Amino acid sequence: MKKALALVLSLVMVFSLVSLACAEGAKVFTIGICNLVDDASLNQIIKNIRERLEEISLEKGAEFKINEDNCNLDPALRQQIIADFIAEEVDLMVGVATPVAMTMQGMTEDNPIPVVFAAVSDPVGAGLVESLEAPGANITGTSDYLDTAAVLNLIFAANPDAKKIALLYNPSEDASAAPVEEARKILAEKGVEVKEYTGSNPSEVMIAADAIVNDGMDAVFTPTDNTIMAAELSIYETFAAAKIPHYTGADSFALNGAFVGYGVDYANLGRETADMIAAVLLDGADPAALAVKTFDNGTATVNTETCEAIGFSLEDVKAAFAPFCTRVVEIQTAEAFE
Repeated sequence: MKKALALVLSLVMVFSLVSLACAEGAKVFTIGICNLVDDASLNQIIKNIRERLEEISLEKGAEFKINEDNCNLDPALRQQIIADFIAEEVDLMVGVATPVAMTMQGMTEDNPIPVVFAAVSDPVGAGLVESLEAPGANITGTSDYLDTAAVLNLIFAANPDAKKIALLYNPSEDASAAPVEEARKILAEKGVEVKEYTGSNPSEVMIAADAIVNDGMDAVFTPTDNTIMAAELSIYETFAAAKIPHYTGADSFALNGAFVGYGVDYANLGRETADMIAAVLLDGADPAALAVKTFDNGTATVNTETCEAIGFSLEDVKAAFAPFCTRVVEIQTAEAFE
């Protein structure tokens, strides 16, 4: 019995030493992640980056040490966070959303630290990359490009008689510029009345929402605008009470109360971002030549509670949306994805 116990203890010690040796031999990479704002979609991206990197760590025998911070839309804090990453000599930085990616790009012009961005709607228009196929510098990543025409199609699929469309956005957000301009052109061609409402912080967004209601608009369009997204929980009831549907560029809007969010699967975007991180750190991929990853914008996420509140039949909405989507997903109001 004693000999058997001694043998077991010896084997445990051997396996422990082997495991320790393997762990000590594993390459450790430090990654600095900066998020733009506490937002359901962006948080979902980071959650899935972390989970996928854990899987890759087990698959490849590497270790990823992640330093994560959130600048909460504060440009000065954003610069400080990135400066800290540079001072720490992280192996790679991840910029979640366009403003963060742009700041990282500017602060690494004379620094070899590679940057992988996530959820940048227009990487070329923002000047982050020379082209989607060949970024051309130390930066690449994933794009949540919004098909503006597809979102607008949903408005008229649900209500062919819509005549007054509101555009709600933050004019300071680069990601909103192109889709808002495209929306203006498309709606002008349809001959409908278009009015723009803007806000740069939650208080201004709430004032804009009240103005939309007072003006009797038939529907509201918002692209993947992080400022409006952060304020959605504060405005969705205003629109619902007035029976004005809010059509938006991400599923997190619908999670936070908007009628419809249309766009990419942010969980999958996070996983694909992690794969790009691994390609750079483990496989030696050059960000300058690693193509930006884009996705099919085919999912419409409908908030069933808001749908009922504004007087729409869910089954009628799903049938109307079907020709314009790859799928329609139902969701209920919450602060964060499970």
